[in-house]
Amino acid sequence: MALFQKNTKVQPKNDLDTGFISNSGYLDELVEHYKTRLLTEVNLDQITSLGDSDKRLKIERFINQFMSEEKVVIPRQDKERMLSMLIDESVGFGPLEPLLKDDDITEILVNNPKEVYVEKKGRLQRVNITFKDEAHVRHIVDRVVAPLGRRIDESSPMVDARLPDGSRVNAVIEPISLGGTLLSIRKFRKTPFTMDDLQEIGTFTDGMSEFMQALVQTKLSTLISGGTGSGKTTLLNALAKSIPNGERVVTIEDSAELKFDRPNVVGMEARPPNVEGSGEITIRQLVKNALRMRPDRIIVGEVRGSEAFDMLQAMNTGHEGSLTTVHANTPLDAVSRVEGMVVMAGMDLPTHVIRDYIAGALDYIVQVQRLTDGTRKITNISEVEKKEGNQIEVRDIFQFRRTGVDGEGNVRGYFTPTGVVPKCLPHLEVFGIHLDENLFVTREENVYGMDSVHTL
Repeated sequence: MALFQKNTKVQPKNDLDTGFISNSGYLDELVEHYKTRLLTEVNLDQITSLGDSDKRLKIERFINQFMSEEKVVIPRQDKERMLSMLIDESVGFGPLEPLLKDDDITEILVNNPKEVYVEKKGRLQRVNITFKDEAHVRHIVDRVVAPLGRRIDESSPMVDARLPDGSRVNAVIEPISLGGTLLSIRKFRKTPFTMDDLQEIGTFTDGMSEFMQALVQTKLSTLISGGTGSGKTTLLNALAKSIPNGERVVTIEDSAELKFDRPNVVGMEARPPNVEGSGEITIRQLVKNALRMRPDRIIVGEVRGSEAFDMLQAMNTGHEGSLTTVHANTPLDAVSRVEGMVVMAGMDLPTHVIRDYIAGALDYIVQVQRLTDGTRKITNISEVEKKEGNQIEVRDIFQFRRTGVDGEGNVRGYFTPTGVVPKCLPHLEVFGIHLDENLFVTREENVYGMDSVHTL
């Protein structure tokens, strides 16, 4: 671009010949030009590791130097805007930066350079944010994955990564994606939700909160079940705060998301294969290794394969009170999913042995769901028990009952106990926790036995 060659005076663009470039159309060209110079003449990796204020100061010095060399002068407000754009493009995430800084946004979805959606307060909406072209999207994806030692190209067209703030990123490129690069970012709050926060926004009632926290405090193993984006990890993070501080906690995740503000917690993260296809560390390997780390509790962010067998073994051999999540639509489905995962482990165990493992390891299942209006609710809190005849019985203690939808699309409903008195009350008493049985009394007729008990 000859206009910005070194030592070339830029012709002013106003009638007073002041030496200022005032036409805002020049900004995009300036940004592209100085971004190219930054990429070729500056070690951006060192700048990326700096704090926001130091990062801006460092880039501003380089840009001042470049502009002085090229005798370019622009109005202060244009220069401020250009600097912000350069920071976003060279060491930030381009057009996504304002979305990443918006605390109300929980998901960012890029379908193509001109189509970007966000989830805000549980609902998807299109935003007026665009990329220049497909190459621009790929540049941003590379900005995310390169510092993590990951790559994305035709031989490896899918990648999972995370941003410095912990946000989870998934990207897919051609030929896997049919219309160009697809980018999904799941954001996480800087301050994780607490049980009080979740109760305040209507995820569950005070009685349900008290019961769930008692389960965790007294080392009853709990499985959190739900669909994608239903709030499983958020609930897991909040519930884990109930673990007594004297206990050692080992967390295992596919992509680190959990944030525990407590002493004596250590975490491990799975690792994908490298470029040569070696070096993979699986969740199952990490679960086995965790048993050698003197854990009081093992928390697995999500079980989705053969590691379920090792998790059940851990729960059955002195690591009660462990927590994990699974993708399933109902508590009974969750049991079926875990049973299938144990089969995937290749242990060739008969069904009755697998079900003994499950019933011996799992005490309670908490089902979470994202409703059609975007709100998240705990729809079931259920206890698990092995019955005669090789059957597993799942009994709902609490339910969320939907009654309809109002004129604005908001789901109407209410939480209710089912009348089933949990079998764990004597166990809770041993730990000094007394829950009034009235907490489990339903005000509805014929609830118990109608649809609160399920058998696998």
